[in-house]
Amino acid sequence: MTIKTRILKFIHHMLLELLHIERRLEPWFRPRWNRAFREPGARIIQYFINRQRKDEALDLAEERIAPDEKESLDQIIDLMADQMRGHFKPGAYERGGNTKTHGIVRATVTVRDDLPEHCRRGIFASPRSYPAYVRYSGPGPDVPADIRDVGFASMAVKVMGVPGDKLMDEEKFTQDFITICTPTFVTPNIRENAKLQYWSLVDMPVYYFLNPKDPHLLDFFMQSLWNETQYNPLGQRYWSCVPYLMGEGQAMIYSFVPKTAVDTRVPGLPFGSPSFNYLRENMIKTLSKKDVEFDLMIQIQTDPHLMPIENAAVRWPETLSPFIPAATVHIPRQKFDSDAQFEFAKRLKMNPWHCLPEHRPLGNQNRARLRMYYELSRFRQEMNQTTHLEPTGDEVFG
Repeated sequence: MTIKTRILKFIHHMLLELLHIERRLEPWFRPRWNRAFREPGARIIQYFINRQRKDEALDLAEERIAPDEKESLDQIIDLMADQMRGHFKPGAYERGGNTKTHGIVRATVTVRDDLPEHCRRGIFASPRSYPAYVRYSGPGPDVPADIRDVGFASMAVKVMGVPGDKLMDEEKFTQDFITICTPTFVTPNIRENAKLQYWSLVDMPVYYFLNPKDPHLLDFFMQSLWNETQYNPLGQRYWSCVPYLMGEGQAMIYSFVPKTAVDTRVPGLPFGSPSFNYLRENMIKTLSKKDVEFDLMIQIQTDPHLMPIENAAVRWPETLSPFIPAATVHIPRQKFDSDAQFEFAKRLKMNPWHCLPEHRPLGNQNRARLRMYYELSRFRQEMNQTTHLEPTGDEVFG
């Protein structure tokens, strides 16, 4: 290791340690800061992001494939596989992204009966209920103590019993919805994502944003507005960040919005030792006492430039198209922390291409997910000598 690399790693380590200290203090100031500054800050950042973009004159729901997409995707898959090899041992591989499973719970997804006609497409075509599993997780690529996470969470919903042909034939009756806790993605496209995966592989991901030769400061500031100390995955809002078809010629983004007050106390803060898995424990406390609900909200693309398909760093303005409640996710009181249930989670594959053609994933990040998720999940399960399982909702965990 060169002296320059050692210096960079030391600086990176110190920046992360300062972040971890700040995360311990956030419960005493961050909620008020968010109310005062988050939305104004996001508008300013988005203004400057959009100033750097040119109008590509695309139609609604139209995609445009970049000539270097395959090369970027190859790099991402290789880099993430190398990260997995470096972080895990055979038999104990976790996912390359959305790595740490806080919990996987049973749920029911019910499509509303008051949707506007133009939104009655695919799974939303008629009001009915479906069984589902919901997986809550942290970012990766490792499995740290929750308080040492970077302040990121994800929610993936696998809806079961969905009739009709699917875009991936490895599952016949599922529709997957994958979301994270920020309204925009960490990188605008897969070309930049490949750079992030390189810096992550060498354990210096902050330099993806702060590299003076190739900075991504606006994306850094945008992510920072929503990356914060996590308290309970059941009380967090999540966004898809990337678009999907809502029937032919129409695109949407979706979001899960919490409706239930949940346990958020983190014993040990600011300077004590919170439990390694306090997020899971707060989920356990909540679901031992009450049911939890989310609204599944959808936002329809109405402006192909200001609501782009190919740039996931741009937040679709709600002034142009407000979110519409489309379904309810009901999570009943339950016990979910058995070893068998966590082993079951390892057999699941979450992929947005497990879907009806009416909801085909759009944009370069989603096109990359088709092969990336498939190959990395297959690699993970091969290293664990386990098999893929398409669930039905009838599973018994003991």
